[in-house]
Amino acid sequence: MINLKNIHKSFKNQVVLNGCNLSAQLGDLVHISGPNGSGKSTLLFIIAGLLEADEGSMHFDNPVNIGALIENPEFADYSTIKDNLSYLLKLKNQVDETYAVELCRNFNLDYYDKKVIKNFSVGMKQKVGIIQAIMEDQNLVLLDEPTRGLDDESKEVFVNLINEMTSKTKATVIITSHDEIVGLNYTSSYRLDAGQIIELQS
Repeated sequence: MINLKNIHKSFKNQVVLNGCNLSAQLGDLVHISGPNGSGKSTLLFIIAGLLEADEGSMHFDNPVNIGALIENPEFADYSTIKDNLSYLLKLKNQVDETYAVELCRNFNLDYYDKKVIKNFSVGMKQKVGIIQAIMEDQNLVLLDEPTRGLDDESKEVFVNLINEMTSKTKATVIITSHDEIVGLNYTSSYRLDAGQIIELQS
């Protein structure tokens, strides 16, 4: 599905990624841990094609439809959930909002709520961020600290959705966070340290 070889990235004189290698197949659920500033978000930005590596190669075995929630979710603040999500669907030439409505319901959100997102709590914005990353049948999903701001019930909903995605639709999901999220069926775990990806023993 995805193969990264010898990925390097520096900002000015600071080396962030120093020869990162990573492979993941369809249906894999990958966890990458590491402290703040270790380069987890930078790595996801590169995989998503939003940032160019200084050196190294990245190869996809299959055509990819990427969904991503990296750092803080960003939306049109003075628009509603429906306005934001339907706009993103239209960008992918999708008009069926059924799954987006269902995902909102799972997270106790109302797709048709007239409130603007600017007035949402951190947790509510995070839920919408997760929904936009998985609502379009994406086969590669990149999630950075996805449970930030979520209550226990919403964390359970998230875990069930991701486990179902990887087992049934065979999407590849890469999650970065300080610690592993309890309940997720990881196929591999890594730590990003000193700019390199180190595989952890299960």
